[in-house]
Amino acid sequence: MILPDGYSDVPAGKIAAVVTHLEMTERPAASPNPPGLWTLRKVTRPNLAWYRDLYRRVGEEWLWFSRIRMTDAELAARLHHPLVETFALAADGSDEGLLELDFREPGACEIGMFGVTARLVGKGAGGFLMHHALQLAWSQPIKRLWLHTCTFDHPAALPFYQRAGFRPFRRQVEVADDPRLDGTAPRGVARHVPVIE
Repeated sequence: MILPDGYSDVPAGKIAAVVTHLEMTERPAASPNPPGLWTLRKVTRPNLAWYRDLYRRVGEEWLWFSRIRMTDAELAARLHHPLVETFALAADGSDEGLLELDFREPGACEIGMFGVTARLVGKGAGGFLMHHALQLAWSQPIKRLWLHTCTFDHPAALPFYQRAGFRPFRRQVEVADDPRLDGTAPRGVARHVPVIE
């Protein structure tokens, strides 16, 4: 569907974001491991409660809701799939970052989730996590690595991904029920996206 030029109404109770898809089709040049007091660990068959807690702490302010709205069966089917890998970035013994690599499409990898909690934003942890994401993804026989971000995300997200070597290739508009109106997210989060009932 092609949206007409100009304004399009978003119904009350809904949210709308512009989603930008980005990709890289060649392995980037090797770079040194960024300094930091963080560690990255692979989480095999993640516990769903653990995952949802970390997912909320990383993304709730940015209206991440897709994994929260999944049933346990849907989330387990994704996270426990042998071609989906989950990693946690730990700081001072606490999990404060999330990385999800999805290799289910032959020859490709999607960074399905990527982010750090507010306490690590602006401290280099995102660069540390991206360094490892690129190494882990390109250690597999892929020809394409991709991800997406949107206008609800942290304002530095899109330029961060571009500095890492990703190039935009597609733009979409996503409309969804506002997760703050059904209890999926707390009412007071994401003040940059006003609630319209």
